[in-house]
Amino acid sequence: MGGTHVRLAGAALALAILPAALAGCGLGGEPKQPPKPTEGPAEVAATKSRERVQAYLDAVVAKDVDAGRGQLCAVMHDAFDAGATGPNGDFADHFKVPEAAITDVRSGPHGQEVDVSVTVAVDSRKIARPLVFTVTRDGADWCISGEAPGNIAASARPSVDPSPSRAS
Repeated sequence: MGGTHVRLAGAALALAILPAALAGCGLGGEPKQPPKPTEGPAEVAATKSRERVQAYLDAVVAKDVDAGRGQLCAVMHDAFDAGATGPNGDFADHFKVPEAAITDVRSGPHGQEVDVSVTVAVDSRKIARPLVFTVTRDGADWCISGEAPGNIAASARPSVDPSPSRAS
């Protein structure tokens, strides 16, 4: 009969610790949230491109030439140095940029293409100009590798990010 009491005590002990053991295995207690998927390469590229172009726009608004140059790939530095503060450059003294907003980010043939609408003011006149920045990966980092006039229709599209631009 002593064996029966030992078996009953063992069974009672097993039943007492079973809920704790099952909770540790994820089979009892509170359900755990499924892990969030990590961002894929396309999302990372779009985010990094948006960040680089936004930093460039912020530099243009602040007339911070060094900060603007820092967003560009090395291959663009000579052209930037030659024209950034010239009469038609992004950092020209007579231009004011009261508004600048990213309107679209997409994959393109040479990297990520970031459409931007920039409002330029000279004296009392204001005009919105669309631009397209190309952002590419350079080693482990991302940088702006091109800037070109954009499509007028593209500049009228709403932003893919509903949050307001920091440059606005």
